[in-house]
Amino acid sequence: MRLSHFKFNKQERSGIFFLLLLVALLQGVYFFVKSKPFGGSPKFNEDVLALAQLDSLRNVVLSDSLRLLPFNPNYISDYKGYVLGLSTDELDRLFAFRKQGKYVNSAEDFQEVTQISDSLLEAISPYFKFPEWRQRETIKPSVPFIPKEKVVVPKDLNLATKEELMRVNGIGEKLSDRIINFRDKLGGFLVNEQLYDVYGLDPDVVKRALARFQVLHQPNITKININTASIQELSALLYINRDLAREIVLHRDANGAFSALDELVNVKTFPKERIDRIKLYLTL
Repeated sequence: MRLSHFKFNKQERSGIFFLLLLVALLQGVYFFVKSKPFGGSPKFNEDVLALAQLDSLRNVVLSDSLRLLPFNPNYISDYKGYVLGLSTDELDRLFAFRKQGKYVNSAEDFQEVTQISDSLLEAISPYFKFPEWRQRETIKPSVPFIPKEKVVVPKDLNLATKEELMRVNGIGEKLSDRIINFRDKLGGFLVNEQLYDVYGLDPDVVKRALARFQVLHQPNITKININTASIQELSALLYINRDLAREIVLHRDANGAFSALDELVNVKTFPKERIDRIKLYLTL
């Protein structure tokens, strides 16, 4: 006669009962704790410094992953152009040029076709690799190679667009907007040197900009008579604030009419270094 495997004695049945009771009790405690809202404060603090270090390490990894290898710029794809920092307009110019069956054979040709900025060209041109037969074609063994100096025909500074200004190395979106805003307030640049008056524009950047842009056509302005102008009229000039305009009128009332514009330097608080700029907008 075989014994059943599912037959338990009294002690075994008690053990199973208490085990099931314990499991049910633990399940009840779990669901009770889970359903109870948490009213305390979190027991951890965000380590901002550590997160910043992680971000910097991530940026290093990303920059390493985008390390450039020498390439022929005639065969840049959309993705390659995106990685290099070219805009869609710049890529479209290159693609249109290549559709004509033409090739760029130097970094200067590449910039002329795509119209990229000097700063971007400086960053990616060291990785340009042109075919050897192209390089041999440009060098004659019998005549010493003398690179041609690139002749830049300056454009009118008063007609320069935001995109054109941004092609100058050192001028980004904010500075280009600031230049145009300053030009609008002036009513147009009268002399090249006024570009130095734009706030935040480094003198070296101004020199690079003036190599591309010049005041070719001066705007028509109505000069203000220094001997008859009111405080309000004088303070309308960008170079003269209301306090300086009041000092000019007080000096004129106390000493009589100005006989020469250079006498303005005798006015209290007058910025002597700006006399040449201010004289552009005044008359006797």
